[in-house]
Amino acid sequence: MITRVEIEQWFQNLQDKICKGLEQADGKGKFQEDKWEHHAGGGGRSRVIRNGEVLEKGGVNFSAVSGKMPELLLKTLKVEADTKEELRFHATGVSIVLHPKSPMTPIIHMNVRYFEMTNGTWWFGGGIDLTPHYVSKDLARDFHRRMKAVCDAHHPSYYSEFKPWADEYFYIRHRQETRGIGGIFFDRLSNNDDFDKAARWAFVQDVGNAFVPTYTYQIEQTRNLSYGEEQVHWQRLRRGRYAEFNLVWDRGTKFGLQTNGRTESILMSLPPQANWVYNYQTEEKSPEANTLDLLKKGINWIEE
Repeated sequence: MITRVEIEQWFQNLQDKICKGLEQADGKGKFQEDKWEHHAGGGGRSRVIRNGEVLEKGGVNFSAVSGKMPELLLKTLKVEADTKEELRFHATGVSIVLHPKSPMTPIIHMNVRYFEMTNGTWWFGGGIDLTPHYVSKDLARDFHRRMKAVCDAHHPSYYSEFKPWADEYFYIRHRQETRGIGGIFFDRLSNNDDFDKAARWAFVQDVGNAFVPTYTYQIEQTRNLSYGEEQVHWQRLRRGRYAEFNLVWDRGTKFGLQTNGRTESILMSLPPQANWVYNYQTEEKSPEANTLDLLKKGINWIEE
């Protein structure tokens, strides 16, 4: 049986591997590490990169925290009231958000995590999603094909299940638009008739290992594209939308704050600069308008 300690160690190694790969892809920026402890138990390593050649701001966080199950989470999970005093949780994982300098290079997010309670309940969760400031259909297709390949290596139903889940999850409801072009999202993956813990864990590992080559390709294809102030202005407006989602709808942000997590690590996903313009309207048929037209659920990015 795979142990919590083994999972934690693998996640720490994944953080090391991803930071090294991103530094190589950036060519200039270096991660700075900040170790921290959780008040109830455990802690983590927050690593932040700033003012790189490609990455203006980014974070690659590892955490392994424990504590008493918070009341709001107990209600969400529909745990029986008479067990509340006994239940504690342990959560570990790696969380990444990268904000590039160029508006032609997309924002990317990944989270892979493991959660267990002292009553024996456990599950895996996570996903990867891409948020271009300007949507390139070719790059969107490459991203989704890579995600589908990871899914297909484990079960033919995974992509068809986890892609719509990402569309639904990364949706800015008050704007009626998706955060980006989606990707895959999954939560509470546990034992069932088709999968045991080892199978779920192998899938999560492959998702984590796919991150660096997937994003490196996006960087290589966009880092030398020219842009001006108009594109930077649009980038900051889209960053504003990104911030809105993370602060209003993201479950990870809510969980971290509800469990009295480390605020700096929780909010490292926010962009370095973002703008909000009252009732902003794009020009008809402009590149910005074309991008907005593609921020919808249910797009099949795989097909030509």
